[in-house]
Amino acid sequence: MKRGIVLFGHGSRDPAWREPMDAVAARLKAQAPDVAVECAFLELQAPDLPAALAKLSGSGVSQVTVLPMFLGVGKHAREDLPQLVSAARARHPGVRIDVLPPVGEHAAVLDLLALLAVQGSQT
Repeated sequence: MKRGIVLFGHGSRDPAWREPMDAVAARLKAQAPDVAVECAFLELQAPDLPAALAKLSGSGVSQVTVLPMFLGVGKHAREDLPQLVSAARARHPGVRIDVLPPVGEHAAVLDLLALLAVQGSQT
């Protein structure tokens, strides 16, 4: 089974906004070269989630994990993303699409942010 990961973020008019997501995608590709990795955006930047999932499906990916790159669970993670994923599942019935909790709900991310704040306050 060919696997894929989509890093899903909000998007911005500022092209530099996506650089951290692209950096995470590059790290993923280096750590797991056999996994297809795409970034996708809700608005203002391309590709959107349907386009990223269509690309993965077209390349033979049969299992996709979507990681929402949101610190909090607002409307986008709670309402918009589930609607997009539901529509994608209907368009790509041969692809299993799993959605992880937003990054801000992962204890390791919160611990790292706290550590960065403590280290930064000591300089």
